[in-house]
Amino acid sequence: MEEVVIVGAGIAGLGTAVALKKVGVRALILEKSKELRTTGAALGLFASAWVALDTLGVSDKLAALSAPLERGYITDVRTKSIQEVHYPPSSRNGALPRGVHRKVLLEVLAEELPPNSIRFSSRITSIETQVEHGLSICIVTLDNGTIIKSKVVIGCDGIHSIIARWLGLAPPVSSGRSGVRGLSVFPKGHGFHHSHALHQFVDVGKRAAFFSLNDKEVYWYFGATCTPKGMEKEEDPEVIQREVMEDLAKDFPPVYLDIVKHSDLSSLTWAPLMFRYPWDILFGNLARSNVTLAGDAMHPMTPDLGQGGCSALEDAVVLGRHLGDSISKHGKLMTQYVGVAIERYAKERRLRAATLVTVSYLSGRVQQDGSSRLMRFLRHVFYGLLFARVVKGLTRYDCGKLPRVSSLPSCESDSSI
Repeated sequence: MEEVVIVGAGIAGLGTAVALKKVGVRALILEKSKELRTTGAALGLFASAWVALDTLGVSDKLAALSAPLERGYITDVRTKSIQEVHYPPSSRNGALPRGVHRKVLLEVLAEELPPNSIRFSSRITSIETQVEHGLSICIVTLDNGTIIKSKVVIGCDGIHSIIARWLGLAPPVSSGRSGVRGLSVFPKGHGFHHSHALHQFVDVGKRAAFFSLNDKEVYWYFGATCTPKGMEKEEDPEVIQREVMEDLAKDFPPVYLDIVKHSDLSSLTWAPLMFRYPWDILFGNLARSNVTLAGDAMHPMTPDLGQGGCSALEDAVVLGRHLGDSISKHGKLMTQYVGVAIERYAKERRLRAATLVTVSYLSGRVQQDGSSRLMRFLRHVFYGLLFARVVKGLTRYDCGKLPRVSSLPSCESDSSI
């Protein structure tokens, strides 16, 4: 009998395991890949993420390995006009947003876990709940026939989550846009001015961005409402790079095209941008019995606010806090009380997650749709007014702290089952 089984060793899965460790619970993570997945190359972590990372005890270590993002520059490709925005520091610890290698983030989190916490090449095929001795337990079956029983199952298995499907949530839908992500390498240094800034470029139906990870590496992104013929299922990185440079972004500034030119081809990925309808998050089953979700499995969103990874870390802390509160009250993780803690977690995250999904989707439309004066005016309003008030407010969310219960015997076997 496992205390907790986490499905997926991404940001949400590893973050949740670290949070649970801090409240005295050891989790078993089942990861279908052979190693930690690094799809996406890098990501920006804003104020809310650094609050969560501070709670998880890894913020200082990660900050030393990443570059701060102090401001952003938004260039209209057609008019050449540039707007400047400033990113606020965390309200708790003063941390600035930073660009982070996805692999580095995952490794830093994984290093906090006990040995053998992650079981790789473990693909689940089914999940069910059963009642034993009057208590509900979760049963997970792997593709090799292995059966694992657990008091709790947390689905952190991404946008196509098996756990979300078991809970009855409708599948994510397409936003009508697609995105390319990549990492560029400049062996002699990129030499960019304003290296501590997020640079964005907007055009009709297109949006691009880049930021420096260090003196030699740059993360870049390109999103579009159209996909060239033959690229719908394209996986050849050379074709992806060529389509961006010679077609999709051919009118973009030379500095951006040079970054794409220096791409590490192994890092390039193309994918449709998916999201879950906010009403499914508000009213759907985010939890049932002792099973729940975190990260993209719960609230997949478009990348327009850069909040996907941030909200996954928030989930980890909030779930750890509610399970920790249950342990504080009852002395250990007791099966009969876990469901209440999970319901409280789901209730707390519904509105926050639905809001992020909605604002991300709408901001993406405003940022890259339409060339009319009205749309240009809306973009100006978005960056000049809404960004400062609404978006900055969303990114400064505080997920709270974990209770001090790590010394309690919560990892002991529950003799009642």
